[in-house]
Amino acid sequence: MNEINPVGWFEIYVDDIERATKFYETVLNTALVVLPNPNDDMAMMTFPMSSEKMFGASGALVKMKGVKAGGNSTIVYFSSIDCSREEARIESAGGTINKSKTSIGEHGFMVLALDTEGNMIGIHSMK
Repeated sequence: MNEINPVGWFEIYVDDIERATKFYETVLNTALVVLPNPNDDMAMMTFPMSSEKMFGASGALVKMKGVKAGGNSTIVYFSSIDCSREEARIESAGGTINKSKTSIGEHGFMVLALDTEGNMIGIHSMK
């Protein structure tokens, strides 16, 4: 069995890229960066990534003509030291807490929330 993380990239579709960028930067306490794109029908803001990292995944907020945000069934989980830290910033950043910090047994803890665009996201931590 291959033990390498097979996830290489994710995209979270948004309707208002500035509003969504502010939400994720506030909740995750990080800076997103413009990803230049040759298409005028698409704008992307990337989460931190490094070409030196071999494993894990990065991704972007994407505003694309013809693709509506929210209402999908894929959940991206962001890693955290303690997911209660991010949970404390969700509502003030314009999001909604769907499920407060909950134990998932030996697998740690999780928080589920809706971002400003209606996308469900998860935050995971071991404590």
